[in-house]
Parts: sequence; structure tokens; C-alpha cells
Amino acid sequence: MSAKTVLPAVAMTAVSMVLTLAVVVMWLGTAVPWPVAVVVGLGIDGGWLATLAYERRLAAQGDHNRTVTAVGWSFGLIAAGVLVAHALTAEHSAGAWLAVAWLPIAAKALWLVHSMWERTALTPNALDAIRAIQQEARDEAAVARARLRAEASTEETRLTAVTAAGARVARVQAKTAQTLSSAWATLESARQGEETGRALTSVTSPVTPSVTARWELPVWGPSEPTATAALEAAPALTDGALDALVDEIRHSQSPPLSYREMAARFRAAGHSASEVRLRAAWKRVA
Repeated sequence: MSAKTVLPAVAMTAVSMVLTLAVVVMWLGTAVPWPVAVVVGLGIDGGWLATLAYERRLAAQGDHNRTVTAVGWSFGLIAAGVLVAHALTAEHSAGAWLAVAWLPIAAKALWLVHSMWERTALTPNALDAIRAIQQEARDEAAVARARLRAEASTEETRLTAVTAAGARVARVQAKTAQTLSSAWATLESARQGEETGRALTSVTSPVTPSVTARWELPVWGPSEPTATAALEAAPALTDGALDALVDEIRHSQSPPLSYREMAARFRAAGHSASEVRLRAAWKRVA
């Protein structure tokens, strides 16, 4: 994998060294003997290459030396300066020479990139472990998303069913309440009628104003169930005791209580008697 970065750096270094040597020989060859120009060019390239080799050695050992790095960049800048100076003094193709003057700096930068690659490189086993961890995280996230979507869909279905059932119950209750309301209205109109009142009075015994049966409609409201244990624990009342108790409750206020009010107070007081016996006692005392 390191070949992806080291090969471009090596190629750029070779091109830069050859170009620097050629430029030094052509530029200084007219002023000094060509062997001297070759020595100058090789000195620049040699210093550049020597510092690079030392930097690579330190990098292989996991070390770093700022002085060596500064010297290496200095040789790179000198080589680039030589190329720039040659391009500025060249009579022909000055633009072309100036365009390649950055090659020494580019080669140095490629070696810097390669060193950073090496410092961050991981073994294949580590890379496989990282990929496995990332895949596991993606799988868990996908499963979590699917679970959330399924739960949301289930909750939506449940709420829809509950809402529909509630709507049906509300419709039934409204219809029942309307029917009952019509029935109570009919009964109330019948009770308020003059003929109905005389008929009810004629079947009441004895026929006196004080004992006239009071026919009242049931009152809608909350009811409290009677405790079974309390009913079973209370002793059974005799007919005489039941009659006395019913009569006492009935005349506890004036005018006398109706059967419904008397029965409510009878049971609220904790007494127990079947509906048949209680109604029979009411008829006897009334």
C-alpha cells in the first residue's frame, strides 16, 4: 500500500535531481569549466538526497529531527532557486523553465505526504477489525431503525382500532341515550296528564291525599354497589321489625318519603332485605 505514495515521490525526486543537474551544468558551464558545474549540481542533489535518506532512517525508527528536516528543505529551496534563476536569465523558453522550477519543492512535499502515510498506516488485521466494527454498528443501526418503524406501525394500528371502537361505543351510547330520553319524555307526559293522575289515585289504597302514590322517574347518576359481606353479616329482620323500620324511615320527614327515597335510606343505613320483602313492607305501612 505504501507504493501509492513512495513511487510518485521517488519519480519526482529523480526528475528534480536530473533537471537541477542539467540546469546547473548549462547555466554555469559558460562561466566555469563544466566539471566544476557538474560538481556543483551533484553537490546540490547530493545534499538534498543525503538529508532525505537521513530523514527516512529517522522515520523508520519512529523518530524525527527538526534540524535535518530544515536542512533538507534548504537544499530543496536552493535547487528551486537555481531553476528559477536560470528561467529568469534564459533567453529562450523562459516560461517553460519557470514552469518546472517547482519540481524540487514538489518532490519534498511528496516525501512529506509519504511520511504522514507511514505514521498513520495500519496493518491489514487492524483494518479488518475496523471494518467489522463499522459493519456491526451499521447493522445495529439498521435493526434499531426497523424496530422503531415496526413499533410505530403497530402503535398506529392499535390507536386506529381503539379510536374506531371508541367511536362505535360513543355512537351506541348516543343512540341509547336518545332512545331513553324519548321514553322518559313519554312517561313524564303520561304522568303529568290529568287522566293518568286520577287513574293512579284510584288504584292507591287507602285513597287519601297524604298517602297518594308519588310516581317519580328514575334519576340518572352514579351508584355505589352494596358490599356483599355487609349484607351477609346483617341479621334477617322479621316482618314486624321490617315494617316498623320502613315506617320510621318513611315518616322521617314531611311530606313522607317516596318508596325510592325510603329504599335508598334503608340500604344506606346498613339494613338488608330483599326487594320483594321491602316492597311488601312498604305496601303494608303505606
